[in-house]
Amino acid sequence: MSAASNEAGIASAGTASGSGAAPMSRAMVRRAIFASVLGNGLEWFDFLIYGYFSKIIAQVFFPTGTGYLSLMLTFATFAIGFCVRPLGGILLGMYADRVGRSRALSLLIISMASSTLLMGLTPGYARIGLAAPALVVLARVLQGLSVGGQFATASAMLVEYAPPGRKMFYGSFNMSAQAFALLLSSGAGYLLTSWLSHEQLVAWGWRVPFLCGVLAGPIGFYIRHHVAESPEFQQLRENGAPPPRVSLRQFFRNNGRAAICAMGVIAVGAATNYVWHSYLAVYVERQLHLPLAVALRGAFLSGVLNLFLFPLSGRLADRYGPYRLFYPVTIAWMLCAWPLFAFVVSAPSAERLLFAQIVSTVFLAAMSGAHPGMLAMLFPVRSRSSGVALSYNVAVTLFGGLAPLTVTWLTRLTGSSLTPAFYLIFAGFVSLALVYGARRGPYGARLGEPDSLTASAAKRSPPA
Repeated sequence: MSAASNEAGIASAGTASGSGAAPMSRAMVRRAIFASVLGNGLEWFDFLIYGYFSKIIAQVFFPTGTGYLSLMLTFATFAIGFCVRPLGGILLGMYADRVGRSRALSLLIISMASSTLLMGLTPGYARIGLAAPALVVLARVLQGLSVGGQFATASAMLVEYAPPGRKMFYGSFNMSAQAFALLLSSGAGYLLTSWLSHEQLVAWGWRVPFLCGVLAGPIGFYIRHHVAESPEFQQLRENGAPPPRVSLRQFFRNNGRAAICAMGVIAVGAATNYVWHSYLAVYVERQLHLPLAVALRGAFLSGVLNLFLFPLSGRLADRYGPYRLFYPVTIAWMLCAWPLFAFVVSAPSAERLLFAQIVSTVFLAAMSGAHPGMLAMLFPVRSRSSGVALSYNVAVTLFGGLAPLTVTWLTRLTGSSLTPAFYLIFAGFVSLALVYGARRGPYGARLGEPDSLTASAAKRSPPA
């Protein structure tokens, strides 16, 4: 039997419950889920905390004398971390496809902890001059390379541990990990901004979350030594399929349509996530003239809600089909984005902002809960981490990482406080166009797990 036919058998068989795969104990499955979610959450905590303290980081490392220019330099540095993510994603994705998900995930978490430590210990511009922003850029580059492979590797591990009909639900735990990171980062930001004076925050307070983020390191060592490789990857190697050695040209020839579909799936969710979370901290202060603590409190509550809403979204996607939910939810969000921002801007208040944050959280969960499972099922096992990493990171870089920089520039250019709403509507159109275009025709209909197969498998499969 050829490697290609082995691959097809694995893709159709599913996970440990499929034929030929070694059965995994419930304890090992729980251990893999727990370690992946906790490690992923702490890693995203390290990455997100930069956005919440961007205004203070601008003062410490980019003191240009002009608040707008300092902020733009800080957001440009924020964007650098995203610009290197596709590179880190494809390199580390290929590494995960060659050596396994567990080893790659361990390496990623340890690397992120090291770069976060560098960020937390770097002296300010007043002490070491231009070396300070240079080290911050280096730390963001290392963080970007690490987090570039994180989503794909963790998603592949969770989905490959899942039984048939539960792929979206298991994958949703990866999104819950990001909600956990949002909860931790916004909670830390809220407590620090509430308890410390502005002078204390600038002097040392902003460094505390970065130093605490180093705690992710031990999780990486735990995964490396105590979590077994995913059943599907083990089966692929046992069936004699060689590790993939493909060029980008070969990858796009074999998986180009799937990559386009994956980018479309991610675009609107990425834009929503980074506009309502990373950019919101600056928007609230500069456009709404409300305290930063107000935005952080709402973000914290959003993180709590998403811990439960993401798995619910994954369960619904397993039951009804992920693409049957994707289209109506995306369209509904596009229709609500402008009225929601207009509601807040017309009479800025903590209560209105909190209401808008809760509504956006519900939409984000409905759109994104099934994302890990949807992306993982678009690619075969042998190139799954590479495919998810490349498509996910390109979409997040363009529509998420560049969102604070783009929206800040467009807001200044147009003078409109409703610019973020138009940005979200534009991202929604891009998502719908890419997904619909990639899935048109008989081949496109087979991208990922067919809706009918997903729903019927969910009914047959017993609860995990």
